[in-house]
Amino acid sequence: METSTSLYIPVQRATHSRIHEVDWDNLEFGQYTTDHMLISDYTDGEWQTPQILPFGDFSLSPTTLALHYGQTIFEGMKVFRMDGGAIQIFRPQKHYERFVRSAERLAMPIVSQDVFIEGLRRLVILEKDWVPGQAGSALYLRPFIFATEARLRAHVSGTYRYTVVASPAGPYYSKPVRVKVERDFSRAPKGGTGYAKCGGNYGGAFYPTQKAKEEGYDQLLWTDGKDHNHIEESGAMNVFFVIGDTLLTPPLSDSILDGITRDSLIRLAKDAGIPVEERPIAVEELKKAFDKKTIREAFGAGTAAVISPIRTIGIDGVDYDLPSSDRPAVSELLKTALDNIRYGRKEDVHGWNYIV
Repeated sequence: METSTSLYIPVQRATHSRIHEVDWDNLEFGQYTTDHMLISDYTDGEWQTPQILPFGDFSLSPTTLALHYGQTIFEGMKVFRMDGGAIQIFRPQKHYERFVRSAERLAMPIVSQDVFIEGLRRLVILEKDWVPGQAGSALYLRPFIFATEARLRAHVSGTYRYTVVASPAGPYYSKPVRVKVERDFSRAPKGGTGYAKCGGNYGGAFYPTQKAKEEGYDQLLWTDGKDHNHIEESGAMNVFFVIGDTLLTPPLSDSILDGITRDSLIRLAKDAGIPVEERPIAVEELKKAFDKKTIREAFGAGTAAVISPIRTIGIDGVDYDLPSSDRPAVSELLKTALDNIRYGRKEDVHGWNYIV
């Protein structure tokens, strides 16, 4: 991956660091932010020179378009401190490609790859002391764009702000989760914005997720928006099942997010000789797999969660518990393989680690 090291990014350093406020043994996801952020504004039809500033609040008009009409997208990626001391951003190119697709779907201007990749690199170098060293932790990067034009009119904004903030983070889920198959509410219909990382997808999911939590579940297993008969994804994660000896996951579509962790796990499973199928998975197929005792595992996968084992799946009012087994869990094998690459314990044959 090539970026321009000559890209001009002025830096205004913070006069006081907040790093001493961090409880490194209890890194709740999103609780802390680093001392700096990167900003670039889109005006007069082009992105202005990016700059790194002390982390701080924005000043916005009450009529800012993003607050009313939802033009806002984001990405999420992680920075790891490798066993040898090097620091790497995991698969920023893949994240950039998804960021571009999200921007196009929301009719927003595209930040150049140069600004995206080099801006991340410069910010991470500046904040290198914020990259955790303990197992399972990382520095989470959140690039995002939102419409900044101040006008109460439903139209495509003429101005935007691109920002990157960073947050040291520990494990997203600390224990196996309980999920409920959602048959009434829809996360994303065909032709919608399901494949984009935009704010509306998450805002619209909060109410049904809240209802599921009131019933004792941690997350939802979303089904297709037409008939609610096929599994799509789980909350902020893609979802995998191990039925028999085969790793199954729903195929990508315009209603399913193209997860970077999902893609990585599929490649690692194939590398390990594990049969993989990307195909539609009917809710009835899951029921039969539980009845026949052929389902071995279920787990979610995402940048924040990495791999989150599923303990229970609620289907149409019945809770199905995943079985315990003496056989090595596929999810653990894949997580170990992924960690070995990200922490530099095994050769990065796929070229995923971007060393800063």
